[in-house]
Amino acid sequence: MTAMNPTLGGTADPLRLRQLLGSARAVLLDFDGPVCDLFAGRSTQPIAGEIKAMARRKWNALDPAVEACDDSHGVLHLLRDMLDRKRDGVLDPAALGAADGIVTRYEYKAAGSAVPAPGIHLLLDTLLGHGKRLAIVTNNAEGPVRKFLELHGMSRKFEAVCGRDPREPRRMKPDPASVHRALRTLSRMSPAHAVLVGDQLTDLRAATAAGVGFLGYATDHERGRLLLREGARGVVGSHAQLIAACAPVTVSRSRP
Repeated sequence: MTAMNPTLGGTADPLRLRQLLGSARAVLLDFDGPVCDLFAGRSTQPIAGEIKAMARRKWNALDPAVEACDDSHGVLHLLRDMLDRKRDGVLDPAALGAADGIVTRYEYKAAGSAVPAPGIHLLLDTLLGHGKRLAIVTNNAEGPVRKFLELHGMSRKFEAVCGRDPREPRRMKPDPASVHRALRTLSRMSPAHAVLVGDQLTDLRAATAAGVGFLGYATDHERGRLLLREGARGVVGSHAQLIAACAPVTVSRSRP
């Protein structure tokens, strides 16, 4: 998730951007970033701290990697790894469900006050007007995402919301599982006919693993350069660039 600053420009070649969107039959969007800034720039460290406190009560000592992690989604992944390494039955697997429940509770709370990304309504309408099919692929839980979409009149614009699997956090991006689920929901669409818009390296890596195109959404230059270095075909700094890329090409003719 990147800080919102729609005044920054992107680094996508307009022709390449037009070609990538024009050839896509489906556009998959990450949620936190391209659709909204879910936590409004706030760190998820307090959420991770609450999860670790709960896990200590249930599991006693935690692995050093778990203790060192201050990211709410990262802690879920590491707790799952810890459980798998200790298969002697001494760790209660219910702690994983409790941990996911903590994250989901905070996501629901944030969804109630999150603000849509600048231009997202017009972008979605423009993509739908060009016959694109839309889905969300996210590491957030499905319920809070659907709550946000309902609050802001976006629910019917998306055919699928593919969120975090509460039973298996290791299927979060960069694992391509959510991308594969979205493609199956969209009539088993070929990856070659889809493009993912995201703001994180995890989005780029999930898209690459699934074989779909990728466009970076980065409202700060450093993030944009990073995505390009890692293989993004283009990076936009605002949804206005995506909207412009959908506009029909006009050819000026000189008078005789």
